[in-house]
Amino acid sequence: MGKADMRPIMFGIVTCSDTRELTEDDAGFALERKIADAGWTCASHVIVKDDVDRIAEAIVEAADGHGVDVVLTCGGSGLSPRDVTPEATRKVCDREVPGIAEGMRAHSLQITPFAMLSRAVCMQRGTCIVINLPGSTKAATENWEAVEGVLPHAVSMMAREGH
Repeated sequence: MGKADMRPIMFGIVTCSDTRELTEDDAGFALERKIADAGWTCASHVIVKDDVDRIAEAIVEAADGHGVDVVLTCGGSGLSPRDVTPEATRKVCDREVPGIAEGMRAHSLQITPFAMLSRAVCMQRGTCIVINLPGSTKAATENWEAVEGVLPHAVSMMAREGH
């Protein structure tokens, strides 16, 4: 199936950072460009502080309030005490999709051994998939490359459109 035949996909981006403002969100804007380059739409893009409840609320707002198919979180999946994005994701999602997180780590391990330090998760909230990406622009776009190809199929399956 060519890209012209693919179902359009709507995204939300939730950047988790205590130090960045939206105008400084280079990783989030790089992801917006990648989404547009694939022919898809970014319906929302916000920055929230590294706080479980705030991140969880932003995920719910993107998934339920904006009705997106995919929420990309950016940042907060490392080992710092303030890195709580996986916990926030687990708090508001129903089912894990471990293969995506494993695939991102496997892809990243080809580039850097620090990929082993990622605690990123991928989970499903209803018919929306939530993917934790790293906070740096380089790492976020590398991880995007690992998952971009499976997103149309994942979205189709969640929408009960079959294989």
